[in-house]
Amino acid sequence: MGRLIIVSNRVPSPRERLQPAGGLTVGLKDALRGGSSLWFGWSGNQSECEGDPVAGIDEVDGVTYATIDLTARQHEGFYQNFSNGILWPLFHYRVGLMSYSRRDWQTYLEVNAMFARCLRPLLRPDDVIWVHDYHLFPLGQALRDLGVTGRIGFFLHIPVPPWSLVRSMPGAELLLEDMQAYDLIGVQTEEDADNLNHAFRVNGLTERAGAFPIGIDPHEFREQAEAGVRREEAERLRASLRGAALILGVDRLDYSKGLPERFRGYEAFMARYPEHRGKVTFLQVAPVSRGDVEEYQQLRRQLDELTGRINGAYAEFDWTPIRYLTRPVARDILAGFYRMADVALITPLRDGMNLVAKEYVAAQDAADPGVLVLSHFAGAAPEMDEAVLVNPYDADEIADALHQALTMGLEERQRRWTRLDEDVRRTTAGFWARDFLHALDEAAPVATP
Repeated sequence: MGRLIIVSNRVPSPRERLQPAGGLTVGLKDALRGGSSLWFGWSGNQSECEGDPVAGIDEVDGVTYATIDLTARQHEGFYQNFSNGILWPLFHYRVGLMSYSRRDWQTYLEVNAMFARCLRPLLRPDDVIWVHDYHLFPLGQALRDLGVTGRIGFFLHIPVPPWSLVRSMPGAELLLEDMQAYDLIGVQTEEDADNLNHAFRVNGLTERAGAFPIGIDPHEFREQAEAGVRREEAERLRASLRGAALILGVDRLDYSKGLPERFRGYEAFMARYPEHRGKVTFLQVAPVSRGDVEEYQQLRRQLDELTGRINGAYAEFDWTPIRYLTRPVARDILAGFYRMADVALITPLRDGMNLVAKEYVAAQDAADPGVLVLSHFAGAAPEMDEAVLVNPYDADEIADALHQALTMGLEERQRRWTRLDEDVRRTTAGFWARDFLHALDEAAPVATP
């Protein structure tokens, strides 16, 4: 096999190239180490230069990174308006939040074509190309149009709704046709694969989707957690709890994460199980993302109001029910918090996978593990049926799950965690990349002119 070419909207920052932190950078770490490779994508910078940009080239630890700038117009139409204003809500089952513009659709297609033109001179005939995520649905066809005949795979990291929802987006059929240029399409769950293949089928297209659930590096994360729990920040958190149990939530501030529903579930828990008042603290870490978008500003205001209402109703002069942070916490610090937490409360309304659930399991002390409370609608849920599974729309069910988790005996906690840990170690980041690339090599190739 030739070089591995990774293409994603954003390329890891210089710091992440040395210390992978995000799901994709961690997931691809082993694949990139295996031989010669190139990672191509947007630099994160904007430029007003006319015409196709020239890729900036950098090499770190044997991996070549090639990045291009976008203009302000391209960034707005391709990234903000279409990728995040249309595709993100649609694929998270939030059709009502779409704001479609034909101009943004055209910009989305134009930027994908530009990506292809800028990448094409960097390619060799035997390269294997692996394209990632919803920003780049049409890229495979754009590369085929430029004469690329080698293997091209695609992986979608977000959920796939049924065709009955997807078709509400103008041009959905055209995106499906463009996706036929990929030899293999990977998604997170069997439900996602079924939904995408059904969409292909009803449009008279070849089914190309398969489930390849992404994972983490559990051994590395456990080491981070064991070190993190001894850090000053963990000691400060432990001292501030004064013996109270810790419920932990960690998410981007995004409407797909079910944060208002989670807070209402915790509010119901306070109301229905008064014996826990003063004996438990809920820490929600939710770094702001897309803070200039009105829907996200509304979400933040809603969470501010819920936090104030719950704390106002139940706090004592020496105890606060909820601690709510909207700034990021470093990964190595969070790992220690995961190990400390008695309960992880992870209740997305829809998620592609949700690696926080797997990180929490990996971080636990086998002698005294915590309990994972997980939404049925997280992509991780089918693999992690020993979690306490909840419907995030039911506040009383969340309340009951929290009470169950906090009163669960050691033997049951260990039994559940042992099974969960086996699941996490079976579907690691390294296995995910290896399995997809092997399936791509075995897939029937797309017919090219």
